[in-house]
Amino acid sequence: MALRILGLWLLLGQLAVAAVVGVEVQGRSEVLHGRSFGAAGTYEKIHGRVFFEVDPRLEQNRIICDIDLAPRNRRGKVEFSSDFFLIRPTRPGKGNGTVLYEVCNRGRKGMLGMFSLATSSRELTTPTEFGDALLLDHGFSLAWLGWQFDVPRVSNRLRLYAPVAKQGSTPIRGLVRAEFVPETRVRSFPLADRNMEPAYPAIDPDDPDLKLTVRDLTDGPRKIVPRKHWRLAREENGKLVASSGQVFMASGFEPGRIYELVYAAENPTLVGLGPAATRDFIAFLKYGGAFQETSSARELGSGLRRAIGFGTSQSGRFLRTFLYYGFNQDEGGRPVFDGVLSHVAGASRGSFNHRFAQPSRDAHSFMNTFYPTVIYPFADLPQPDRERGLNEGVLDRSRRQESTPKIFYTNASYEYYGRAASLIHTSLDGGRDVPPAPNTRVYVFAGTQHGPASFPPQRRSTANLPNPNDFRWPMRALLLALQAWLAEDRQPPPSQYPRISQGELVPLDRMSFPGIPGVRLPVRMMQPYRLDYGPDFRTRGIATLQPPRVGGAFRPLVLQVDRDGNELAGIRLPVIRVPLATYTGWNLRHPDIGSPAELYSMVGSFIPFPGTRRERLQAGDPRLSIAERYSSREAYLRRIRTEARRLARQGYVIGSDVPYLTRQAAELWDYLRSGR
Repeated sequence: MALRILGLWLLLGQLAVAAVVGVEVQGRSEVLHGRSFGAAGTYEKIHGRVFFEVDPRLEQNRIICDIDLAPRNRRGKVEFSSDFFLIRPTRPGKGNGTVLYEVCNRGRKGMLGMFSLATSSRELTTPTEFGDALLLDHGFSLAWLGWQFDVPRVSNRLRLYAPVAKQGSTPIRGLVRAEFVPETRVRSFPLADRNMEPAYPAIDPDDPDLKLTVRDLTDGPRKIVPRKHWRLAREENGKLVASSGQVFMASGFEPGRIYELVYAAENPTLVGLGPAATRDFIAFLKYGGAFQETSSARELGSGLRRAIGFGTSQSGRFLRTFLYYGFNQDEGGRPVFDGVLSHVAGASRGSFNHRFAQPSRDAHSFMNTFYPTVIYPFADLPQPDRERGLNEGVLDRSRRQESTPKIFYTNASYEYYGRAASLIHTSLDGGRDVPPAPNTRVYVFAGTQHGPASFPPQRRSTANLPNPNDFRWPMRALLLALQAWLAEDRQPPPSQYPRISQGELVPLDRMSFPGIPGVRLPVRMMQPYRLDYGPDFRTRGIATLQPPRVGGAFRPLVLQVDRDGNELAGIRLPVIRVPLATYTGWNLRHPDIGSPAELYSMVGSFIPFPGTRRERLQAGDPRLSIAERYSSREAYLRRIRTEARRLARQGYVIGSDVPYLTRQAAELWDYLRSGR
């Protein structure tokens, strides 16, 4: 029976360290009507709002950009709040003692899909939304918190409610840059990234000095689009209405070209309160609040001794940024996350703690270019950038604080093309291998894209079919390995990533890809540069140069491949070791959407082998056919099972998942041999 919903405002007592000052529980209910999960038993869902205060005078809060310009309450503190969602054992002592916190990707909850194979996580009311319940069966508490202020205002998105910075009663103004690459001819585009809310509207839509530029290459020359051809406006009932958040051009924006507008905005949100909220919420769950009496709020973290921070893509970059700034120490000097699993972040960080930051903006080879995302430093430990006289690492602050967590970096091979992932374990010039920090492990999933394509794969805007290679199987095993490392001091499986010294990591033009008929190869990839946003950006988070001044390039590398085009290094799942196709981390844009020589962001390729020798010879395909490799379906599946069991013995997949990997391989065989 569902528990009574509480609408409770819990005002907490004051202590010197009291970042969480209130919790409003808006809903509380049993998970799946009281179903029992493993040794943890029944679970409950709790959601509501957390209220924070931070002291701008404390060293731990001085790292928040513009904290001195935030409004203060009568106690001299900065107030803000966030939505939260928590799933925990009804009897907390029966859980495993670890809260698995997912940094919401643009306000969404996704870790049940990643680790429990759930099909959706919108409402969390049906069995399919909990998948095979791996996380709950293993006793994890699950937590989410809103940290991004500009997520769409739709149900089930968690957001941050933060103040804006001001100089007294005077609004702060600055430059904001919007970029857009259409895939079809359109007449308008938003200043915000994709479907985000307009973070910073333009002050004056009619400003005659605004400049819209267009270019065909990321590093190509910008051409000014005449002001008379476009305006800041939106179409409404067949008429144009002035708009501070939309760019309109009657003739249309051409597909496959990069449009860029730099404009003046005001009232920057304190974006850095997002990582501060994450820090303080996790510290609250681990260490308790500033009150002494037992209450609904006090119970939220009951039984929790450890915290793992998990993030995918934007959220994985958030965690790298979180560590870089030193947010893994709370106001009391205590460590926050004990473990971090940063997934498909590559060598990137992001716009999570600077003035006029747009947190959704990322960085790819041909989308959201020149935002402060793939920026030095890249590796955990210091590496000298002699061109600028710098010597930094991502973990410098947390090492000084003695708050460094145990870290897993997991990446698809796409991240080597689209997020310069090699720079987390090579020198800046790509000349030599650089070992990770002692408590960091690096895992690369060979032949994978940013997120697995659905099966069977469907081509839409890419040159090749998207890549369905499913890396969720090793992700499940690695999460349990990280938990065991924290709780039992059991060493995780060794890192698996490509090395220059082994010939597994090479420049793009030295990748030995086979000459498959009809397959175009990438000639460009994400290229990180030394970017100059102005003299105050590194020290104060204020960008005064937009677009930034572009300096010398760093040198990212890609994974070398075998004669089938499949990558040699990393965790090679059975479908790579016993292949029916070539799986790549890259794909190209389809000619219909323009710029066909450019990478299509976040998508890899799936290029099946010919079915028979005759088909291979007719096509001129250098790869052996399926029939030449395997005598039968069962012979193929025997080899798949052998490889899956080997990975299980090594700790890269869970032993009980071997039948599921075999079943996926059988579906792939049937799909390819049926003639599709």
